[in-house]
Amino acid sequence: MAVPASAVTTMIMAGGEGERLYPLTQHRTKAAVPFAGNYRLIDFTLSNCLHSGLRRIQVLTQYKSDSLNTHIRWGWNLFSPEFGHYIKTVPPQQRLSSHWYLGTADAVFQNIHSLDEERPEHVLLLSGDHVYRMDYRRLLEYHSEKGADATVCCKEVSRKEATRLGVVEMGADESIVDFEEKPEDPTPARPEGDFALCSMGVYVFKTTSLVRAVIRDARTESEHDFARNILPAMLNAGKNVIAYPCGNDHNDYWRDIGTLDAYWQANMDFLPGRVPFNLNDPDWRIRSYPRSRPAASIGGSDSASGQAENCLSRCLISDGVRLDGATVINSVIGPNVRVKSGSVIEDSVLMRDIVVGRNCRLQKVIVDRQNRLPDGEQIGLDEERDARHFTISEGGVVAVPLAMPLYRE
Repeated sequence: MAVPASAVTTMIMAGGEGERLYPLTQHRTKAAVPFAGNYRLIDFTLSNCLHSGLRRIQVLTQYKSDSLNTHIRWGWNLFSPEFGHYIKTVPPQQRLSSHWYLGTADAVFQNIHSLDEERPEHVLLLSGDHVYRMDYRRLLEYHSEKGADATVCCKEVSRKEATRLGVVEMGADESIVDFEEKPEDPTPARPEGDFALCSMGVYVFKTTSLVRAVIRDARTESEHDFARNILPAMLNAGKNVIAYPCGNDHNDYWRDIGTLDAYWQANMDFLPGRVPFNLNDPDWRIRSYPRSRPAASIGGSDSASGQAENCLSRCLISDGVRLDGATVINSVIGPNVRVKSGSVIEDSVLMRDIVVGRNCRLQKVIVDRQNRLPDGEQIGLDEERDARHFTISEGGVVAVPLAMPLYRE
């Protein structure tokens, strides 16, 4: 049975500090980090809500939220309050305490007043830093039909990857019998496989059950986290907590963008020939804030001879880009980027408003916006040199911070 949209309030967790994504989160929250050229991470969750017919959306913000607030105000001002529809950002209100959000559960606890005003039957809780497509209507129907107190979206991932996720042990009739956050030795989903069933950070709660759970949790000294505290407590109390095993309805792609390596790999996943889903699918388009920029200019030259040619292979090239005799291989080039002649960009992600000088070489590099790389710059080729100036991930990705002053050695 279909669940009416008016019976659902959606809360998106977008207040994370994002320490493991530093320096991309040095000046912005995780959900606002640019992705795949033209998007922000939160655009995927918001687009899922839009296509699922959900029209009451609260984005719970906290750390370094100015960029996210601006993006939502300018790019997602879609709904009419006259009909009770909205997308709004909600920082800590401190109605019930004097502190900021102490965790995901505390974020909901501090906003119980909004649930009391709207009185939805269900609350859909989402993360603002995941990349995937999903029709939440099917999840809501499943949750309603099962009469569950809480439903957890789950998918199988490798046991190695599961060590940084919440692992679910499922019993009969999709009931959850155990939930463990980031275990060192994840329980296999099947005896014959090296996979674990993990939470996707997508939850549906019966509102009354959710409110009682976060109130009880607020009275404890817990971490005030849904995965670590709320769900295990509900299981211990005998509540009906069930799993929704899914391939995300459209496909099986889902990425938690929690680290520099995960961010880099997810960008690489969307290069031509690898695309896990169509970003421009007319039936499920991922939308963002559309800026007015000219079309990309590819084929110019700033060399003395004027004969330089561009060489492009497996790239995402955004609007406003100017390539003047450059080589770009397996890379994402964000809006309003200029790459001058003789430069080679390989396996890299360049955000917007960047100028790469002549004869530069970038390999497996993430360059945050508003950077000016001098002629002859080389990044990603000398780990010892890079470590003196930039952040290097465990997987060897070099990250250049936003608007980093030019340096000379």
